[in-house]
Amino acid sequence: MSTTQKTNFPMTQGSHAERLNQLPLRESSNLDRETALKLFKDMTLGRRFEDKCAEMYYRGKMFGFVHLYNGQEAVSSGVIGAMKLKHDWFCSTYRDHVHALSAGVPAKEVMSELFGKETGCSKGRGGSMHLFSKEHHLLGGYAFIGEGIPVALGSAFTSRYKKDALKDKDSDSVTAAFFGDGTCNNGQFFECLNMAQLWKLPIIFVVENNKWAIGMAHDRATSDPEIWRKADAFGMKGEEVDGMDVLAVREAALRAIERARAGEGPTLLECLTYRFRGHSLADPDELRSEEEKEFWAKRDPIKTLEKIILSNELISKNELKAIEKEIDQEINKAVDYALSANDPDPSELTRYIWAD
Repeated sequence: MSTTQKTNFPMTQGSHAERLNQLPLRESSNLDRETALKLFKDMTLGRRFEDKCAEMYYRGKMFGFVHLYNGQEAVSSGVIGAMKLKHDWFCSTYRDHVHALSAGVPAKEVMSELFGKETGCSKGRGGSMHLFSKEHHLLGGYAFIGEGIPVALGSAFTSRYKKDALKDKDSDSVTAAFFGDGTCNNGQFFECLNMAQLWKLPIIFVVENNKWAIGMAHDRATSDPEIWRKADAFGMKGEEVDGMDVLAVREAALRAIERARAGEGPTLLECLTYRFRGHSLADPDELRSEEEKEFWAKRDPIKTLEKIILSNELISKNELKAIEKEIDQEINKAVDYALSANDPDPSELTRYIWAD
């Protein structure tokens, strides 16, 4: 199978590019057709879904803050795709649409939520930044950075408590907590890493380091820009990975999951990635240079996976085109479904504030 090659990155692209260049070569992946199909479908669904959200927003059909995931699909598909759906648990941030899709939440339910409809996965109460689905073990998106990490920690603690205290031998679920580089300067991050390692909790802390915390460049905001090294302070396993390579992310996630299920504790996984759009759809994206954006566009994770698939003759070009067409149809149906759905009944304004 294809092996990732080192590239001589321009120094003008900053430490992200330099760090990617220093990563060890990914071992040749035993990528089979089934896994390739799964990853390609999931990443394409995420990309096309977000593109449709942008279209609806700019057409005045979708409102509020909408933060898109374009460019970071390899992280969601690589981590969640390596886990067991409806068994393991996931906790997201305000950039949560694609995490929800990877976790199995139907596109029509995610789209309905973005339109504030009763058929949304959060019954129209959450909107773009607060997707939740108990059925799919999605513990929520959170608008304030760092909020979701303690929730994910609680999930991991529950898994360990059921196994150790309640003697449930089948309790081996792992929780993945997704958050960005800006979150790693917050207190919740350090407090939760400490507790997770102290109690050897089955959790993966997934840092989606896309270089920018809104308009703040990562290298200007932290004393040590290599976030994965902060695991050392707690005696925790830390690893950095090319977040634009879904196979590299998947391999790292599988290693972390294996350690977690074996009772060996948490992993801090830093994925070096890049968002192709502004911070939100209201962001004119004027702070990042065109040279930087063009550089990272050439590392598009979907195109990278497609090249590997075609070079190894796992799936034909025509099959990939057919998959893209099917996904576009699914998303168009999701939009039609959302637009025709009912708004929440005003009489139920206070429902879901407390558990039924």
